[in-house]
Amino acid sequence: MTRPERPQFYGVVTYRDPDGRFSFRHPSTWHRFDLDDGRDGVLVSPQETDPTTYFSVWLTKLDTHVVAEDLEVLSEGVDTGLAELPDCEVLERRDDVLSNLVKLERIHTFRDGEHIRKRKVWFLYVDTWQMVVCFQGESPEEYQYWLPMGNYAFALFQLPEALWFATDRDLAGLMPKS
Repeated sequence: MTRPERPQFYGVVTYRDPDGRFSFRHPSTWHRFDLDDGRDGVLVSPQETDPTTYFSVWLTKLDTHVVAEDLEVLSEGVDTGLAELPDCEVLERRDDVLSNLVKLERIHTFRDGEHIRKRKVWFLYVDTWQMVVCFQGESPEEYQYWLPMGNYAFALFQLPEALWFATDRDLAGLMPKS
């Protein structure tokens, strides 16, 4: 069977984190997986087995509140971590702050064994949470093929109001670190 020139939506499903920390929409034909390594989150993939093309979200509870003034150190940390990936090449980078929500976006390629993978990643720092939102293609070509669906999931990724309020500088009462 020949696949279409562009991926096709046959339906859409909304994934809601059981603890209410995020939600996103994805194609209804994609398969859902638990994350490896004990990570807290979810992965969805068009591949039924061995998902190497996927959209995922995982969370880590932090011991501190993140504020806008942490942007530089967080950005340096992300870049240092990515540099540890074999043959990593950062193709695009963007750092944003909205109140105390810090968003670092990186699009990069890297070597995974014999394969070159391509990813778009958001590193979100939301009060005391780090959320890693990732779309990966098993190859740069597969990344490009599935990108419309990956972008759809990114575009409809949502945080609940409670987390937005936690990042509001006026409401949360968090002062910048000195």
